[in-house]
Amino acid sequence: MVSKQFVLKRLLLLFPVLFGVATVVFAILHLSPGDPAVTIAGERASQEFINEVRSDLGLDDPLWQQYLRFLGDVVSLDFGQSYQVQRGTPVGEILANRLPITIELALLGEVAGLLFGLPLGILSAVKQDTWADHLTRIGALSGISVPIYWSGPLLILLFAQVLGLLPTSGRIGSAYFVEATTGFILVDTLLAGNVEAFRSAVTHLALPVVVLGIYQMALISRMMRSSMVEVIRQDYMRTARAKGQGAKITVMKHGLRNAFIPVITVIGIQFGSLLGGAVLTETVFEINGIGTLLVDAISRSDYPVVQATVLVFAVLYTLVNLGVDVTYSILDPRIEQ
Repeated sequence: MVSKQFVLKRLLLLFPVLFGVATVVFAILHLSPGDPAVTIAGERASQEFINEVRSDLGLDDPLWQQYLRFLGDVVSLDFGQSYQVQRGTPVGEILANRLPITIELALLGEVAGLLFGLPLGILSAVKQDTWADHLTRIGALSGISVPIYWSGPLLILLFAQVLGLLPTSGRIGSAYFVEATTGFILVDTLLAGNVEAFRSAVTHLALPVVVLGIYQMALISRMMRSSMVEVIRQDYMRTARAKGQGAKITVMKHGLRNAFIPVITVIGIQFGSLLGGAVLTETVFEINGIGTLLVDAISRSDYPVVQATVLVFAVLYTLVNLGVDVTYSILDPRIEQ
């Protein structure tokens, strides 16, 4: 059982991390070239109108005042309104609509990677230096080496253009309208009881999930193999086999739990990278998640949206690390001590 003190300590570490991230993001945005006032007013606007816009946004205040005001808004969870992406719309509302899209995509990619990566890694370790091991290692190396911006278009070309089996973009067919209850399209279609819409969502998400899952599967299988090979050579594994316990039971009962500890780190870190990798995946497959939102906000110098999006990424990443630490302590209570 994980102690409350252990979890509280990890939660307290969230605040200095967010403070550091907020400071860095604020500094980068305000020191980089570009003026939101010019973007909003237009390149042909008069200097007087640009100055008026800059004054309305508070961009003519000293930098330290803008920084303190920004920190105050972060503490109160008030990220202001969008300058350009959805002008006048509260940033919190924009994130609430876009964030579930990215989280759903990342979760599905993580699940796909686990379903295939863990069994392949265990098989590769148990069948070390056999043809199964060699094929698995070659496949894992290929999966890690292929970037998303290359594998995505190739899969679209094969399954959409050549075979005509799967759609190329979006989350669901244009013929279906499903009310956004949770923001997760698969869940919302099931809640609506629309089987056809659910099938459409599955086919639309298949390719982006496969693209994310390939890299996840490759990395997890390699890490699982390395960890399992080390565990198999331990004395307690040989003792269990010497007592007459079957090979499969020994691996699954004694080996898997200990071998899984370093793999959890990779899973946690990769889930955080999946959120960042969604920028490429969402762009390739035209999915309007938080990744495409960030790219759009940066290109339009929409400070509030960029700052809020990056902070959300930081919070999610930190919470994932907390989940990893808690899982550590469950698998091996000595870690908490």
